[in-house]
Amino acid sequence: QLQLVESGGGLVQPGGSLRLSCALSGFGRFGLDYYAIGWFRQAPGKEREGVSCISGTDGSGFYADSVWGRFTISSDPAKNTVYLQMNNLKPEDTGVYYCAAAEEPIVIHIATMLGDMRYWGKGTLVTVSS
Repeated sequence: QLQLVESGGGLVQPGGSLRLSCALSGFGRFGLDYYAIGWFRQAPGKEREGVSCISGTDGSGFYADSVWGRFTISSDPAKNTVYLQMNNLKPEDTGVYYCAAAEEPIVIHIATMLGDMRYWGKGTLVTVSS
């Protein structure tokens, strides 16, 4: 059973940066490249939304319009870890951030990929406030 653990959340001022990590374990037969890994967030009182995703097939990154140019997703297969570098943070970026995994092959669409995810972490809280 694939397991995901997020870390790196915290309190940051507007304009600041954070790097979230998603550590994966329990792969069984397949490695990190068998999965697309997505980052999602959920603000208080709002639905969970897709933020970014990295393809296991070719390492391509995908982003929601709201974070384009500010967030960067990457992976380190040697550490079985996926990162989300978040720069120029805004108060509207506040929420619980979750990573999730979907078995490849999938067609990645940020707006709809939530339904493709099979495995989820428990989340890490990001608060952007002065």
